[in-house]
Amino acid sequence: MKRWRIPLGLLIVTILLIGALTIPVKQAFTFSEIRTEKPKLAYYIMDADSEFQIRYVHSIFLTDVLETYRVQPDASLKFLTMRYEDVGIGLPAYAEEGETLDVTEDGMYTLTYQDKVIDSFVMYIGDVDAQLAFRYKGIETDLKAYLQRGQSYEFRVEKLTLYELMKGVNLNGKEE
Repeated sequence: MKRWRIPLGLLIVTILLIGALTIPVKQAFTFSEIRTEKPKLAYYIMDADSEFQIRYVHSIFLTDVLETYRVQPDASLKFLTMRYEDVGIGLPAYAEEGETLDVTEDGMYTLTYQDKVIDSFVMYIGDVDAQLAFRYKGIETDLKAYLQRGQSYEFRVEKLTLYELMKGVNLNGKEE
């Protein structure tokens, strides 16, 4: 009977350790590589602030585009605004239903969305030197410094386990 105590204790510790590693513990903005056999995960730990921005340089106009989002209580993403200088491919010159378009004196367009909510979106990391950045709490992180060029990533908000936190790339505070 004594010989079963050590293996039973070891089994209990193993089960507790596996449980601790697989229970979601931290909510994060995640970039999950798709269309690959060995997907990589990069993440940015969230706190109470639910607004963030994606800033990129438009591939044709070579001007900044700034998209602003807010995380909803169910972890979906509410698209708030898109600011840009030029109209054309991907940058509308007019508002559709549920949107408003304002043009400022300096020529900046702001497209505001009333109720556009999505679960996630896919970002393609182009193999060009145009900028692509994630902004959160006043810190801008260069995504091309951490995500592989030529790959697609699904962006979403989700709770990560300790295992995922240890395995993934933590982007918090990385400003390169």
